[in-house]
Amino acid sequence: MAVSDHVDLPTFMEGVKKRNPYQPEFVQAVQEVAEDIFEFMQDKEEYHSQQILRRIAEPDRVVSFRVCWEDDNGNVRVQRGWRVQNNNAIGPYKGGIRFHPSVTESVLKFLAFEQTFKNALTGLPMGGGKGGSNFNPKGKSVREIMRFCQSFMTELYRHIGADIDVPAGDIGVGGREIGFMFGQYKRITNNFTGVLTGKGLEWGGSLIRTEATGYGAVYFLANMLATKSEDLTGKTAVISGSGNVATHAAEKIVQLGGKVLTLSDSGGYIHDPDGIDQEKIDWVKTHKTHRRGRIEEYVTAFPKATFVAGKTPWGVPCDVALPCATQNELLGDDARMLIANGCKAVAEGANMPTDLDGVHVFKAAKILYAPGKASNAGGVAVSGLEMSQNSERRSWKEEELQQMLKDIMSGIHKSCLAYGDQGGGYIDYVKGANIAGFKKVADAMLAFGVV
Repeated sequence: MAVSDHVDLPTFMEGVKKRNPYQPEFVQAVQEVAEDIFEFMQDKEEYHSQQILRRIAEPDRVVSFRVCWEDDNGNVRVQRGWRVQNNNAIGPYKGGIRFHPSVTESVLKFLAFEQTFKNALTGLPMGGGKGGSNFNPKGKSVREIMRFCQSFMTELYRHIGADIDVPAGDIGVGGREIGFMFGQYKRITNNFTGVLTGKGLEWGGSLIRTEATGYGAVYFLANMLATKSEDLTGKTAVISGSGNVATHAAEKIVQLGGKVLTLSDSGGYIHDPDGIDQEKIDWVKTHKTHRRGRIEEYVTAFPKATFVAGKTPWGVPCDVALPCATQNELLGDDARMLIANGCKAVAEGANMPTDLDGVHVFKAAKILYAPGKASNAGGVAVSGLEMSQNSERRSWKEEELQQMLKDIMSGIHKSCLAYGDQGGGYIDYVKGANIAGFKKVADAMLAFGVV
């Protein structure tokens, strides 16, 4: 007789915690999905008998490796690197590489787990993976970053490939780092192939990849507002972060008639009551990307703004909010404050930026709330399109890609509506995204048998 996983949610989660000790981020990600999936699976015996959720919550493999490199003073430095390949039921593993001191196996397992459902929602043939290192690029010279990237790829190249696993960038890994890693991959393998995305336009990259995550989050936000017969015109927006995702989300909100009030970094946030217009956004892009500056210096250039040290921006009254910095930056009390101040909609630009308490607060208040696996899928969607362009040895025009991005975000929104409509005009986007992503992966796994 087949063994079934007809257990309740607490029992299932107790097993996850036992198998993954000291990995709170991963456990949190699994619980957020399982809370919705258990109800959906209730009358679907095949998912139970084949242990589908249990299998998705166990990565196909976790590769851990040592990365040795020399700093500019000739000192030997040692970091740890990982690649988590969570699930390839619908396509090659796909997900970014993150360089940041906060990177742990738990963080990467949560990101790879989330990526599995996010990639499924795009409609493109991509599985879920994630990788990175506890290397901190801040304060390092370009030569030091190059040497680290080359050493990192010298190990990673064994585990990736255009039809196996296609990494991209993430926090701490931009076009420069992708270039160093791709150069080393090509050097070792003597093979020019689409093994990484986020590449430069001159060597296989795609137009609008830089803008895609931020733009996509705003397109999704606009789709949510449209269900209430509203748009972004005249609406105030609070955004966290000041990197690639945050600045491009701000840019698209301005283009659609909204007013951006805040940006932030790890030091605190700036509040500009006059609005952060395109000129100011361009200043932030240059300041953060080329000067490697801090957001607090914004107030020197634009004196009407204020800088609040050591705080996140969720206390600033707004119509819409976009957390675009990092995981667990928006807590339960922050969510309560946003709602009390009249926030109507939240679209996540980062991965799991809202903790479980905050998620429950948003759902209980029945506001428009989009989880990252839905609203920030624009970046990986265009990465998937870059893979297609690499395979075809061609490049698509910007207008084509912009339209494809809009269509993909609209498609994700429709999938969320299909499984998240709770009646009475309330759409549970978390539930809709979780079920839609899970069903696609689960049905592919059923087709393959027990593997």
